[in-house]
Amino acid sequence: MAFTVSAEVRDLLTLSLVPGIGPRLTAALLERFGSATAALRASSAELSAIPFITPRLAECIQQASQRSDAAAELERMQKHGVRLISLGSSEYPSALVNINDPPYLLYVRGTLTAADANAVALVGSRRCTDYGRRIAARLAAGLARTGVTVISGLARGIDGTAHRAALEAGGRTLAVLAGGLSRIYPPEHADLARQVEASGALLTESMMDQEPLAGLFPVRNRIISGLSKVVVIVEAAEKSGALITAHHAAEQGRTVMAVPGSVEAASSGGANDLIRKGAVLCRGIEDVLEELHGVSAQATAEKKAAPPSPPPPSGPPPGLDGDQRRIWEMLTEACHLDQLVQRLGLAVPQVSGALMMMEMKKVVRRLPGNRYERC
Repeated sequence: MAFTVSAEVRDLLTLSLVPGIGPRLTAALLERFGSATAALRASSAELSAIPFITPRLAECIQQASQRSDAAAELERMQKHGVRLISLGSSEYPSALVNINDPPYLLYVRGTLTAADANAVALVGSRRCTDYGRRIAARLAAGLARTGVTVISGLARGIDGTAHRAALEAGGRTLAVLAGGLSRIYPPEHADLARQVEASGALLTESMMDQEPLAGLFPVRNRIISGLSKVVVIVEAAEKSGALITAHHAAEQGRTVMAVPGSVEAASSGGANDLIRKGAVLCRGIEDVLEELHGVSAQATAEKKAAPPSPPPPSGPPPGLDGDQRRIWEMLTEACHLDQLVQRLGLAVPQVSGALMMMEMKKVVRRLPGNRYERC
């Protein structure tokens, strides 16, 4: 059966295959011309008017339609059982829509379901210790048994351990790759990739034959965090790539958790530092589920037993700047970070930074599930 896509998706694929065109330039082209089809038909002068599009890149865009790159790519996709999901389609993961630089095209092998909206990422060092493997396996299996989708990057070490444990527990797991789906990396995880595909999906924004170059992994990590509600750093040294995932997660307003390790263990230096800087301590599955679902049974019981809270002060506390005052005024009841961002019309890092300062001033407190309330 022939592999077919809509004309617009085909043109979007054609555009994405032009060397030098990534999510940001794609966004700029679509904003200027309205569609990939119109962008491919634009004149050299029109294309060059867009920042960062050089005359040479404009020429490559104009020539792209005359080449057979998209047709060959679609043939490779058909051969490997891969399909394209475009931003704006019904199957596109809603969690990715509002992140910075969302991928306009996702290559997918396997199935995505509504249950994947309830997902936790487990990531960590490739050169992990036995301690890291035990914790990763325990967390992944526990999450899988409660119906939570486990997301990771199919890498050696913590990633592979998390995928295997989720599968052995009968759960769903998604693997986000840096390279193309025609060449699984690392190669010894080819069988694991097939198992993940059968019980979840493999995803990437890279073209089919793309080699997993080092620079692609940090960019890939924004998709891992973007698909997740909570990101857990299981084990990471001070320069581990897993910390990049934590950085993306914080920018995206996701909850960042870290598993503590020995202060003498270099393998846990990065995770311990995250906790020192404000990441949520992860001691086990209960902590993750509390953050994921927003409240623990113990907290609910304590709230019912607690005496009524005194009425809030009539005005904002002293020492707040403009953004902090606006946040305080909106916290007449507990609010999720996403709600504050939407109501304030500010960027996630700006609101997160203001909330961190307000926590230090002890005028707000952070609740499980990335919710905040007045102290």
